[in-house]
Amino acid sequence: MSIGIAIARTLTFYAILLLLLRIMGKREIGSLSPFDLVVTIMIAELAALPMENPDITLLDALVPILTLTAAEITVSYVTLKSEAVRLLLTGSPSIIIRGGEIIESEMRRVRYNLSDLMLQLRLKGVSNVADVEVAILETNGELSVIPKSQRRPLVPADLGVETDYEGLPLIIIVDGVVDRFNLRQAGLDDKWLAARLQERGIESVEEVLLASLDTVGRLFVQRKNRSRRKKRADIL
Repeated sequence: MSIGIAIARTLTFYAILLLLLRIMGKREIGSLSPFDLVVTIMIAELAALPMENPDITLLDALVPILTLTAAEITVSYVTLKSEAVRLLLTGSPSIIIRGGEIIESEMRRVRYNLSDLMLQLRLKGVSNVADVEVAILETNGELSVIPKSQRRPLVPADLGVETDYEGLPLIIIVDGVVDRFNLRQAGLDDKWLAARLQERGIESVEEVLLASLDTVGRLFVQRKNRSRRKKRADIL
C-alpha cells in the first residue's frame, strides 16, 4: 500500500469516526457508561484494522462500524424509555458515604478503595470525611459529594439577599476575530464595539485575545500578549 493511499484511508476513517461520534451524541463523549466504553473501544479497533491492512476494503470495514453505531443509538433510545434496561447496561449509583461515615459494605461491593475515595474527596475540595453528608459513586465513575449543611459555602440565599439574574456572557471577540452572530444577539454593531475598544486604547480587534459581554452590559476585554504581537509584526 502506497503512502498516498495509506494517508487517504486514514483521513477517510478519521472523518467518518468524527461524524459517527457526533451522531451518537455528546453523552458518549462526556461520560462513558460501561456499554459506551465497550462500543468506543470496538469502533476504534475496527477503524484501525483497515488502516493497517490494505486487503480490507472500505466497505468491509464500514459495515461493522456502522452496525455498532446503529446498535449504540438504538440502545441509547431504549434506555431512555426503559429503566430496567438502563439499570442492566449502566448500573446504578452507589452511596459510599452517608452522614459522615464510610459505608464499608458498599465500598467492598463496588471494589472502591480508600485511597481512591480520599483522592476524589480532595479533588472536590473536601479533606475530612466527617464533613460529607452524602458521597455517591456515579455510574460513570465520578464521585458526587454533598457536604454537610454546616460545611457548605455561604450563598446569598442563606442571608436572604436578592441577586440579579446572571446568564452566560456572550463571546464577542476570540483571538482577534469578531463573532458577529453574538454581537447581533446583543443588539449591537461593529461601530459600538470599535468605540468601546477605543476607550481602552485598542485600535484594532486584532489586538484583542478575548472580549465578552455579560448580561448587564459589562464588556470584558483582554489584549493579546504584546511580545506575541510584536513577534507577528516582525514576521510580516
